[in-house]
Amino acid sequence: MAAYAAFGAYAVTAAVLSGGRDRVWAIWASCGYAVAFVVLWCWRSRRGRMAAVLVSVALAVLAPLLWLSVAYPLEDGMMVIDRSAALLLHHGSPYLAAGQVTSWLSYNPYLPVMTLFGVPSAIGLGGLAGNSGVWLAIGTVIPLAAAFWIALDHRRYEALLATGVAVASPVVGLNLAVITTDPPVLALIVLALALAARPEAAPRPGRTSWINAITGAGVALGVACDLKSTAWLAVPVLAAMVAARDGARAAGRFLAAVAGTVVVLVAALAPAALTSLREADALVQNSVLFPLGLTHDKTPAESLLPGHLLTELGPAGHVASIGLLLAVGLGIAISLVIRPPRDVPSAAWRLAVGLTLMFLLGPQVRFGYFIYPLGLAGWLALIQTGAGGPGLSWPVKG
Repeated sequence: MAAYAAFGAYAVTAAVLSGGRDRVWAIWASCGYAVAFVVLWCWRSRRGRMAAVLVSVALAVLAPLLWLSVAYPLEDGMMVIDRSAALLLHHGSPYLAAGQVTSWLSYNPYLPVMTLFGVPSAIGLGGLAGNSGVWLAIGTVIPLAAAFWIALDHRRYEALLATGVAVASPVVGLNLAVITTDPPVLALIVLALALAARPEAAPRPGRTSWINAITGAGVALGVACDLKSTAWLAVPVLAAMVAARDGARAAGRFLAAVAGTVVVLVAALAPAALTSLREADALVQNSVLFPLGLTHDKTPAESLLPGHLLTELGPAGHVASIGLLLAVGLGIAISLVIRPPRDVPSAAWRLAVGLTLMFLLGPQVRFGYFIYPLGLAGWLALIQTGAGGPGLSWPVKG
């Protein structure tokens, strides 16, 4: 009830202060959170909790997502994804070369796996079936549900409840409804964390499930890293945790799984980038230099974050922002060597703090990126609640 009261307060405030798509979501979500709160107040049982969660998901996510998908034109990000899918199908790469760039909208700042969400539209599906936002929502809910299912030891009711609360929350629900590209990346990161924290991680005679769990975590994180560069910081953080907890060999397997997944997916979804220097340069220009603001055309997105404000001061401010970003990265690397995290909660908190600092100081960052640290904190809170205690701090050293 406290959670839904807080959700409702945020949604009502957003309905008053925001506009456009955010206001549409806020109006729907305010109703959903209010109904869920009343249901919880009047029906204090397992069925009542599940009914409240289902109502909140329906009114705070599904209804505004469908409304915005039908009543509003595609967001710029979705147009980019749909175009990248068409480019992939016809030219073997989802990126335009430097000579074909005419404006900031010509860039595709995403990595190759993001292209998959535009494939239904590129092959001719219409309506909701061809809407990349709908597929982004599906690509978020499935790995998020799997993460809760694993972390809560396969307890169906608790996993469903936690998934519903997470999806309906403003952190995830707003991003799904207005259609941003961050929710599936967050979902895959927490899936990797859940797999890395399984109780079976300790080696036992005649069993190799610990290898499968670590490898699975690497594969999940590799997919996230091939969606968006915001997932990259999770690689050294999780590798340091695995090394401190399970040893260097396990960390090597984890890193091999991440690298192998990334290479295979790039080969499958951007094959021209591996066979042509021109296409490889296009990949770097689009997915690395453009997000850092190092290309001729820059995103018009603005924020009041320190890094963006520095870039507004001119070239010197932009250099300062990049320098601060590198300094934060170096500081995180040093902390991982000196005091590595030894379990999933500490790794998640280290990642959340690192991402927060990077988003504050990065040159081309918007407020929506804070879905990652907020989502990580929320996932840990739901896991602790669903497990009835510190459910991710199992001893795993043999």
